[in-house]
Amino acid sequence: MGTIQQISVKEVIVVEGRNDTEALRRAVRADTIETRGSAVGPDVIAEVKRARDTRGVIILTDPDGAGERIRRIISREVPGCKHAFITREEATGDHGLGVEHATPEAIRRALTEARCEEGEQFAAGVSWEKYREAGLVGKPESRLLREELAVTLGIGYGNAKQFFRRLHLLRITEVEFEEALHRVGEDGADG
Repeated sequence: MGTIQQISVKEVIVVEGRNDTEALRRAVRADTIETRGSAVGPDVIAEVKRARDTRGVIILTDPDGAGERIRRIISREVPGCKHAFITREEATGDHGLGVEHATPEAIRRALTEARCEEGEQFAAGVSWEKYREAGLVGKPESRLLREELAVTLGIGYGNAKQFFRRLHLLRITEVEFEEALHRVGEDGADG
């Protein structure tokens, strides 16, 4: 029986804690920076800036409120990082929700699909009007649609405004958006 060669990741991966680092090491060869909580102090920010400038950074936090808070703080303080996302389903274990519960395959997929965040307005992105017309805000089913679209695009869930902003920051084109909406609609019709 052959051995599976582990993938090496050039970028430093930002995670929340030691258990996340252990889960990552089961999936890939990579260095991590642990935030050790959602406060994200100046020492962690300085370490992430150094890593971004020398090797690049991928942020992979839990798909929950604390993980999103960490992601927002680091994005604000250290622009230019990549973002990787695992779904709530992939992160659910017997003892809670977190990266540490994800399979090596889910972690590798998330890292492979990581997207770079850009700060300025994205001209090829989805307009607010198109976003509203798609039903992603202001309707009873908007939350579910955003959840399904987040999984399809691999960009993580957000409330209406956060998700719209994320579409632009992660450079989701209008074409990608339309294709993902179409896939979500097909999946919904099948169920």
